[in-house]
Amino acid sequence: MDALKRLFRTARRRIPRRMRRLSPSRGLRLVGLAVIALIPLIWWGCSQDIYRVGGLGADANAALVRVRLFQDRTQLQLSSTTTATVRASADSASRLLSFPRGISVPVSLIAGGWRIGSVQLGTGQLTITPTAPGGVYVDGQAYRGRYRLTPTGPGRFDVINDVDIDGYLKGVIAKEMLWNWDLEAYKAQAIVARTYALYEARTAGSSRGWDLYPDQRSQVYGGIAAESAKSRQAVDATAGIVVAHGSAGHERIFKAYFSSCCGGITQSAADAFGDAWIAPLSDQNNQSLCSASPRFNWGPVVVAKEELTRRFRLWGARRGDPGRPRPEANMAALSRIDLQFLNRFGRPTRFLITDVRGNRYSLSGEELRTAVNTDAAAGTTLFSSFCKTINDPDQVRFVEGHGHGHGAGMCQWCAQRRAEQGMRHEDIVLAAYPKSRLVRAY
Repeated sequence: MDALKRLFRTARRRIPRRMRRLSPSRGLRLVGLAVIALIPLIWWGCSQDIYRVGGLGADANAALVRVRLFQDRTQLQLSSTTTATVRASADSASRLLSFPRGISVPVSLIAGGWRIGSVQLGTGQLTITPTAPGGVYVDGQAYRGRYRLTPTGPGRFDVINDVDIDGYLKGVIAKEMLWNWDLEAYKAQAIVARTYALYEARTAGSSRGWDLYPDQRSQVYGGIAAESAKSRQAVDATAGIVVAHGSAGHERIFKAYFSSCCGGITQSAADAFGDAWIAPLSDQNNQSLCSASPRFNWGPVVVAKEELTRRFRLWGARRGDPGRPRPEANMAALSRIDLQFLNRFGRPTRFLITDVRGNRYSLSGEELRTAVNTDAAAGTTLFSSFCKTINDPDQVRFVEGHGHGHGAGMCQWCAQRRAEQGMRHEDIVLAAYPKSRLVRAY
């Protein structure tokens, strides 16, 4: 306190005499009030440090993603409210095409090249770029960015949507979140979905001509029609921000998994998918934070052993490498399903399947869920692998079920509950991914 008084007197001697009407004690009181008034600004400035530029090496031009909208199509219906520039990669020139309003025009790939309506185009990859954003519809849906039609075989092609990451996210967030959820939860989802998409673009997408599926295999993407005012606001408010881990200046994005409801306990991505273990994707005990979800508790689900045998065999055949199915493809009739391992909070992570010949198959919780759900009838699917099994003579009962989805990473119902409790979107993300940081990717 004496040091502060001396500092105040020194400063006082350096100002004009007519302004020296404050006593040291009164001046200290005013300084204290000023500091208190500045606390919110100081806190805000510190919190914004998590928005600093990280070591991700991305920029605005690199923040593009390629979504495979359709696979192996033989025909596509195209309509437009504007003109579009069309170019086949084997041609040296682009063409500006006009489309009749309200009328769909078929696009096909024939022996001589591409045909749009009656217009014959060249060969190779066909790129369609609307002159106005969202002005071209493919099969009745409009998307931001451009379209690339890539041949996959005789008369067949994929449809790829090249779109800037934030334009893509505006058509994702409203599909992934409930319409009446809190804006802070939407913002948290925007950061997480952005991180996931960019990670996929820089890993899986590096070895193929596209990055993301338009459905739950990646993230549900509905294009412009799916956007809402809230999804656009959430994406714009968090533009460029991703969640990462690593020391300061060496942060790296990771595959930011998320699911609907963890059922109170998440599982690590290592247990769920066999990924390398990292702290942000470790398991957590969220207790009853997501209890508002209609899938927080579920069950029982009862499936005949004969039916489960059929599903396991089909799953094993589909999941194996070409010509080398998984062993489950040839399993004998199912005898029983038992829990094999739990994580530290009591969520099942592995199950042991035994057939009538005594052969055993160890499946992760997610492998079991997808196997049970393979070609399954409605009402006989598992919402998650967070459950127990009871083996009857002719059937298996899946009981005490909790959650919806794989349960790794951010739980969306937990995010919504945290938003309702007043938590800011930055803190919602950091709570979902321990020991992570928020950085600016572009």
